[in-house]
Amino acid sequence: MEDERFERSRSLLGEDAFASIASLRVAVFGVGGVGGWCAEALVRTGVRNLVLVDDDVVAASNINRQRQANPSTIGRKKVEVLREMLLEIVPDADISAIPERYTPESAARFDAVIDGSDFVIDAIDSVDCKAHLIQRCVAGVERSAARNPQLFSSMGAALRMDPTKVRVSPFSKIAGDGLARALRNRFRESGIPVPNHLCVHSEEPPQKTATGTRGSLMPVTCAFGMTLAYLVASRAGSVFMPQSSLVSSQVNSRSSSTGTTSAAQSSAPLS
Repeated sequence: MEDERFERSRSLLGEDAFASIASLRVAVFGVGGVGGWCAEALVRTGVRNLVLVDDDVVAASNINRQRQANPSTIGRKKVEVLREMLLEIVPDADISAIPERYTPESAARFDAVIDGSDFVIDAIDSVDCKAHLIQRCVAGVERSAARNPQLFSSMGAALRMDPTKVRVSPFSKIAGDGLARALRNRFRESGIPVPNHLCVHSEEPPQKTATGTRGSLMPVTCAFGMTLAYLVASRAGSVFMPQSSLVSSQVNSRSSSTGTTSAAQSSAPLS
């Protein structure tokens, strides 16, 4: 059964790369329109140890784009629903659901999760919380851990319609993204260098909605999540291909491990 379930992944990646991916510990912060799809892609690719962090509940307005949203799950915690779904796919996976919000005030409660992870996925949609998590993972905040996990962040997927415009770039090189701009402004105001870890973003200019409210589509939020999962699998399996059309020409194989940030105090749309 084990060999049959992951035969296609193992065939494409190779035995060594697949074994490396299977041994990973990955934490996903934010399991909405981006993080939920990323989590599923990770598990289906072969990641066996996953931590899901989000305090939100499923709402009817999530059904158009979020993995765990359907009429029967409305009102339930997103992480708990997603954990159940992922265990239906791979019953013997080790998946933890933490129905809490990562904030500057609650950050210490997540020390063990972050320090025990090889990769952290930042799919948070609040600038203050997002900036603090970036600082915690990338900037080397004082703590007992001997190393930092590798961090990949999602920028704004809302107000975009074209999944073919999704790209990967160092944070400092992203243009036309309101969330990235808000974060960079906060970092500079704090006098701290802008980080350079890899982020998923869209080259498509944000669209205006007919009602003036925020809009999101599954093809784009899902593409963001799948690209984040690709970054984890490719780095862990040593099959990263910088010539991919997804990846900005400024990216090199070490750009995800440098940079620093600071906390901010605002919010902006992610998905």
